[in-house]
Amino acid sequence: MTGFGHDTWWLILAKAIAVFVFLVLTVLAAILLERKLLGRMQMRYGPNRVGPWGYLQSLADGIKLALKEAIVPAGVDRPVYLLAPIISTIPAITAFAFIPFGPQVSVFGHRTQLQLTDLPVAVLFILALSAIGVYGIVLAGWSSGSTYPLLGGVRSTAQVISYEVAMGLAFATVFLYAGTMSTSKIVAAQDRVWFVFLLLPSFLVYLVSMVGETNRAPFDLPEAEGELVAGFHTEYSSLTFAMFYLAEYINMTTVSALAATLFFGGWHAPWPLNMWDGANSGWWPVLWFTAKVWTFLFVYFWLRATLPRLRYDQFMALGWKVLIPVSLVWVLIAAIIRTLRNHGYPHWTATLVIASAVVAVALLTLLRRPLFGLETREQDRARIGAPPEKPVTEPAFPTPPLESNALVAATQEDSNG
Repeated sequence: MTGFGHDTWWLILAKAIAVFVFLVLTVLAAILLERKLLGRMQMRYGPNRVGPWGYLQSLADGIKLALKEAIVPAGVDRPVYLLAPIISTIPAITAFAFIPFGPQVSVFGHRTQLQLTDLPVAVLFILALSAIGVYGIVLAGWSSGSTYPLLGGVRSTAQVISYEVAMGLAFATVFLYAGTMSTSKIVAAQDRVWFVFLLLPSFLVYLVSMVGETNRAPFDLPEAEGELVAGFHTEYSSLTFAMFYLAEYINMTTVSALAATLFFGGWHAPWPLNMWDGANSGWWPVLWFTAKVWTFLFVYFWLRATLPRLRYDQFMALGWKVLIPVSLVWVLIAAIIRTLRNHGYPHWTATLVIASAVVAVALLTLLRRPLFGLETREQDRARIGAPPEKPVTEPAFPTPPLESNALVAATQEDSNG
């Protein structure tokens, strides 16, 4: 922590601009790559018209949104309506200031950390910023004065409350074994072994929670187009809609970077590249960190192409009945093993790995049912109390009564003849 707060003003400004440019370029590339990957996964072409091989599609979409007319519906709460996308976007960008990109480097003769700033409670600060961003979604739904945006905002509130609890419990075991909440010190604590190998259940819980936290498929219920038209941003257009879009992809990048920081060693090089002496020094760690972030972004795209959207009751049950109970049990087990380590127990590492594997297998077994749709139709019918099926003797479709018996007789003679 002593390496922060001593940079010159121009170096701080340069790092802030670098973070902002990195996020904007990542969003542009992520939108294009997602559309191309979804196209290939669905055996069709993605964007291939604008620019060489369609690579300028994201830029063209941004220019189109900027030039479109901003339509504000009648009856909206105008100040709140215009403020909502700003509330969603600013915390999303600010959270990335606490993510370490690399070690200390030299920039024009000045030694500086490849991180804008850090705090003793940086991870909790990032979690708080993500919660503030949800206020933008809620206010957008409420201020629009329409039914579907309001439902999307209410859904988002319940969704964030549910999955932030599980995400916080996933952080708890990392804090136990890193001994800190500072992002830079958590990365330093993984210089030998990444926490994903020691705390696998925490990583799995965080992986599911980060998808639910960012409202992405299969958990994109606040903007479910089949039910809510477009959800909380139904009444938005032009730059205000673009800001919601930007905030969503920046949040995806931030939680992906946080996953790499907490569980995959941050900017540390993966094996076998870490066997090279210069892999974790200079500017090389920026490359390893960026590759890890893009790996998690690919997981987002893969999930969208693979899994159907969950029903809302399935989604809430997954958070409250699976993720939170398993996280509580795992935190208890991890705390017991940590206590044994503090009392000099020599085999704490093997015990932790075995316990981690057992809890992870149990969690994957519980996740398999809701995520892959293993509930049968009979179980759904029994759960919601649907009426029993009609006897087979009755016709499948009701027919109107015939006008007279003569017509019935004539019809039977024609069929017999």
